[in-house]
Amino acid sequence: MAELRAAPLLVLLVFVPVVILTDIASPESHTLLFILSVLAIIPLAALLSRATEAVSARTGDAVGGLLNATLGNLTELVISLAALQAGQYLLVKAAIAGAIVTNTLFMLGGSFLLGGLKHHLQEFNRVSARFQASLLFLATVALFVPSLVSRADQGPEMVQALSLGLAVILIAVYAMGMLFSLKTHRELFASVGEAEEHHGGWGLSTSIIILVVVTLFVAFISEVFVGSVQAAAEKMGMTPAFVGFIVVALVGAAAEMTAAFSAARANRLDLSVGIALGSASQIALFVAPVLVIVSYFIGPEPMSLQFWPGAVAMMFLAMMAAALLSNGGRGAWYVGVLALAVYAIFGLALFLLPPAAS
Repeated sequence: MAELRAAPLLVLLVFVPVVILTDIASPESHTLLFILSVLAIIPLAALLSRATEAVSARTGDAVGGLLNATLGNLTELVISLAALQAGQYLLVKAAIAGAIVTNTLFMLGGSFLLGGLKHHLQEFNRVSARFQASLLFLATVALFVPSLVSRADQGPEMVQALSLGLAVILIAVYAMGMLFSLKTHRELFASVGEAEEHHGGWGLSTSIIILVVVTLFVAFISEVFVGSVQAAAEKMGMTPAFVGFIVVALVGAAAEMTAAFSAARANRLDLSVGIALGSASQIALFVAPVLVIVSYFIGPEPMSLQFWPGAVAMMFLAMMAAALLSNGGRGAWYVGVLALAVYAIFGLALFLLPPAAS
């Protein structure tokens, strides 16, 4: 009961066996499997987040930072790997772009709104927020270049080679960024507080076991999700691009959103900003490049970092919003409303005018 009070999303764990049984009994019920898999992934993401926090709290800053980089967005990564193996590159790219935009606009805007409704004015570490916004700027530039090159009538081989090189550069920059923020200049990134209370007192061995078991469940349910998403999306009037950009991003970030929103309500906006922008930079500088490299081994063909123009524009505008929101070091509820409005505009545009496959 204590775990349920600390993380109400865990109630949805009942849908995990339901998904497994439904997939066995009625594998052609794509719409039902799609809805059930979404409901099942949410509590699994919450468990992954809590276990990752517990492991990180017991391994020190350096190892903890590496664990957060590799496991903080594990749900999105596993879903994207399943889609990658199935050759659904549009869904993968939509999930990447959607995660960046969702974390930057929806999670950050929601934190400002919920925190501002309870507290008149809140402050956060402006240096840390600007650092994350700078990383997002670099990632946006890297994602823009392949699209620019492709418009210059360069062949797909050149775009793929460029994407592979960019992936290596982004991972190297992200690793050096962790070294900068966790080691050489860690005093600049001092937080108001840490979120140790979220790991619920789990031991190291317990947390690692939970990580392994939950990852296996996420992998299985992600295969069900990817296998049903195309037929279910068409029946529900959605495209894979909308599902990846909005649904997968919101589902994968559910646990992080819960932590960010709770921290904002507790007047710890510094922690909320760190979760939102830190997760966005992880996706852009770590998860996306890893998917490019892994696609050479498990995908039907290598995946490039060439996104459709609308996705690049949305990521660029989200990055600009992050820079503006982090500039003052203060947050109020109406600032959150503005960020959420931009996110709603993006979602409406994707739903009504879905991008072409790329």
